[in-house]
Amino acid sequence: MDGALSASSRKLPRCAVVDLGSNSVRLVVFEGESRNPVAIFNEKAVLRLGKGLQQTGRLNEDGVADALTVLGRYRAVARAMGAVPLEILATAAVREANNGPEFVRTIESRLPGLTVRVLDGSEEAAMSASGLLCGIPSADGILGDIGGGSLELVRIENGEVKESASLPLGVIRLSERAGGDPVRARAIAEEALARVPWLREGLGRDLYLVGGAWRALARIHIAQTGYPLHLVHHYTLGRDEARDLTGVIAGASRRALERIPGVPRRRIDDLPFAAVVMRRVLRATGCRRVVFSANGLREGWFMRRLPEALRRVDPMLAAGQELAMQLGRDGDLPPALFAWTAPLFPDEAEEQYRLREAACWMSDIGSHEHPEYRAEQAYLRVLRQPGIGLDHHARAFLGLTLALRYEAEPDAPWLDTARMLLDVGSARRAETLGVALRLAYTLSAGTPDLLAGTALRVEGPRLVLRLAEGSGVFAGESVLRRLDRLAESLALEPVTELRAETEAAVG
Repeated sequence: MDGALSASSRKLPRCAVVDLGSNSVRLVVFEGESRNPVAIFNEKAVLRLGKGLQQTGRLNEDGVADALTVLGRYRAVARAMGAVPLEILATAAVREANNGPEFVRTIESRLPGLTVRVLDGSEEAAMSASGLLCGIPSADGILGDIGGGSLELVRIENGEVKESASLPLGVIRLSERAGGDPVRARAIAEEALARVPWLREGLGRDLYLVGGAWRALARIHIAQTGYPLHLVHHYTLGRDEARDLTGVIAGASRRALERIPGVPRRRIDDLPFAAVVMRRVLRATGCRRVVFSANGLREGWFMRRLPEALRRVDPMLAAGQELAMQLGRDGDLPPALFAWTAPLFPDEAEEQYRLREAACWMSDIGSHEHPEYRAEQAYLRVLRQPGIGLDHHARAFLGLTLALRYEAEPDAPWLDTARMLLDVGSARRAETLGVALRLAYTLSAGTPDLLAGTALRVEGPRLVLRLAEGSGVFAGESVLRRLDRLAESLALEPVTELRAETEAAVG
């Protein structure tokens, strides 16, 4: 088989990071320099390096032996995938164990080419914060990142990192300190958190949770409540919901936990202690709600490798632009669509403005799909894409908009997920924008040159479509039908006007 295609298709740079934690070790390979990190490989092994550390002061010997085998595989995987650099980030267990330095030397001597970077508590907290801000750049509140050995806490104010602290409250460490008793663990957690006075700055703000044990709690809640979108990233709970969840998990026996839908078996022993810490942090901060993040240390490492200008880009718009580059037909059309639809949405709030712009960027991503399935494919691509820049509301809004841009039936059953996640006003806005984009593509054939011969205006009770004479656009049956539908969604009267080319140029 000719290898020319495979060779030419591997043009994007790759890099890899290993997160060597107290509970598990994970390799992630990222591809490209994107504002939304693209992980093309992700593998985890549970080593529990931190098991017994509280009593012995040393890393778990079985975990140490297994780590050398796993890290050897990770080095081979990274090399085979062409990922450069490959960096190992070691956290609480390695930095605190008496034999941690010896373990690092063993890795570097037995596996030449690997370098281990042992993060102190403040570095780990700062990198986790960078990962959170990668997906939620306007975060405002308290970040908690729980691992097996430690809990990193960071105060974030309108996207800026302030104070941080590292506490010995990881799930393995806390379980050992408490003798496996969640009630004792509660007192230990309260005492540790009381020594961080700035936690009260979270009052009325958000608590952002990072870490596998906390993500497992989110998955349990998703399964129990029948939430329509099975994505942990950006999953949000009100304060009372979070308290109820943690109360149930912290007080449940192992046997009871095994019967709960959605409980990952490998985390059963950790879950009560993750719940205890979550509940105590919620109480110590006074935060109004909990927002789960799939981003943390590894994404923070990736973000710090990006140019500063790229780090400042809005991740939601970046997601739209990246999809447009991959799947759209004309990169000049989305900005023209954004200007063309503006008269329909006066007095937009900032978030509505951003969503409309992102929708314009994504509006042609179904162009290469089968015509019978364009609407559904575009909808599902946006609703379920791995990009970290979209919260659940944005996914639902953009998915519904694109479905209707491709003329999905408004009551199609597969749109139920989006409609369940949107309030009535947001759903109507998505419907109007989707119908407007459909009209724009009908007029323009997906080209900015033809779109330039048209304009929409709201004039009192009328929705006016102006067409430039001789520009290649005209008010045919399909145009009039879609204009009628758009006017109906706005409760306006549809009107078409024909302008001479000179008049259109002046206008």
